[in-house]
Amino acid sequence: MDLNTFTKLPFYIKLACVLFSLFAIGYLVIIGKEILSPLIFSCLFSILLLPVAAFLEKWLRLPRSAASMMAVVLLLSLVGLLIYVIASQIADLAKDWPRFQAQINQSMWQFRGWVQDTFHITRGKQLRVVNSAASKVMSPDPAVLGATVLSLSSILLFLVFTFIYTFFFLLYRRLIMKFLVSVFLPENKTTVHEVIEQVQRIIRKYIIGLLIEMGIIATGVSVAFSFMGVQYAILLGLITGVFNIIPYVGIFSALVVSAVVTLGTSPDSSKVIWVMVTLVVTHLIDSNVLLPIVVGSKVRINALITVLGVVVGEMIWGIPGMFLSIPSIAVLKIIFDRVESLQPWGIILGDEEKEQNKLAKGNSVKNKKAIIEDVEPSGSPT
Repeated sequence: MDLNTFTKLPFYIKLACVLFSLFAIGYLVIIGKEILSPLIFSCLFSILLLPVAAFLEKWLRLPRSAASMMAVVLLLSLVGLLIYVIASQIADLAKDWPRFQAQINQSMWQFRGWVQDTFHITRGKQLRVVNSAASKVMSPDPAVLGATVLSLSSILLFLVFTFIYTFFFLLYRRLIMKFLVSVFLPENKTTVHEVIEQVQRIIRKYIIGLLIEMGIIATGVSVAFSFMGVQYAILLGLITGVFNIIPYVGIFSALVVSAVVTLGTSPDSSKVIWVMVTLVVTHLIDSNVLLPIVVGSKVRINALITVLGVVVGEMIWGIPGMFLSIPSIAVLKIIFDRVESLQPWGIILGDEEKEQNKLAKGNSVKNKKAIIEDVEPSGSPT
């Protein structure tokens, strides 16, 4: 069935076909998480590392395999350095765990007193509820321990396969490009090339901007917490920078972690409030200043679609889905804008101001063409 025949079908048949396709794609994506998730991450990493591999291959005269391997090793070294710094800070926090636990218990005792005075719920009843929840979370059930070990091993395998796939994507990039072009009709070859180039450019710009934003946020929060006298300021700054990659949800998670760590390491409860205020101000500056300047690109996604994408990504793939939701939506918007029948979906994904500017530019181009067509006949020589 061609596109013209499909558009002539009744609305309820087209709706049924669209819904069936969405459910089928969603089901395949969910059951294929173990394969698709590292593949998509490796695809993003390979797009990021493509200029590095091309530079090593062109200027250092390295074989493509060696250049691809060196690019992957460079990325692995940077990720390992970040993990090492965070792990060393967590190790320092673990040394102060008894004092941290005592401070948390004292703060919780004062909080339970405030709850008792305000809501007339006794400390004993609050303690029973907390102990019941803690016993379920900290249960020494072998099944829970086995699931934890299995989760750690799955994360390790995920990282290993991600970097292996990244190497192969860089190694066989021309073969993959030929495959993508040959899948479509010859008359669509130019459009396919434009879409692939634009996807690469946007994704690379997005990832680099995201890394720069992460560094700025981590440095700014670490310096601010150091001036405030907060312990483990570098750890909290790194956690805020990494969590900030997840839109809206990440900064809230970082706020909770920073507040708990500050509460457990400082007897001054007012410092916790200043920590929370600092992170809220950081989020406002990031959203209104850093994000448009550093991460801003030609593809703008409105806030509603961003939040929905993060929620749906978490429902489908968990934390990896939250990270991948925004780049995936950006790629879909590029494709939707290039395919005429899918352009309405590109409009709903985009930012209102961006779409209005695009429409105004298109109307101005049409008006210029109309003026040229009207002027040229009258001004032509006889």
